[in-house]
Amino acid sequence: MTITIKPVSETANTVVLAKTDFEELLDALEDAEARAALTNSRDEETFPAEVADQLVGGIPPLRVFRTYRGLTLSALAERAGVSVSYLSEIESGKKPGSAKTLKAVAEVLGLEVDDLI
Repeated sequence: MTITIKPVSETANTVVLAKTDFEELLDALEDAEARAALTNSRDEETFPAEVADQLVGGIPPLRVFRTYRGLTLSALAERAGVSVSYLSEIESGKKPGSAKTLKAVAEVLGLEVDDLI
């Protein structure tokens, strides 16, 4: 994308642009930022809108991601090396979960710990 800007006036420290030129620059910047974000996220996993809707809707992240991955509570607990009851308490919000447990669960789910908090 090529933008041709003609300053209305210019001094050593300032440049005055027409409003249309300024808006065109802002649009170009927004487009460039969006392209950069897309490029930077190409290796990141994306999730369907339903997952985002559940998270925004207040469903605990552990439950959302566990069900999205198709795991039962028992299967996740076994793979993460924690008890089913403890994992259930974390999932239901009764307990926050230790850093060690959240790390193990996140690894099994292929997530970052922050995704579960």
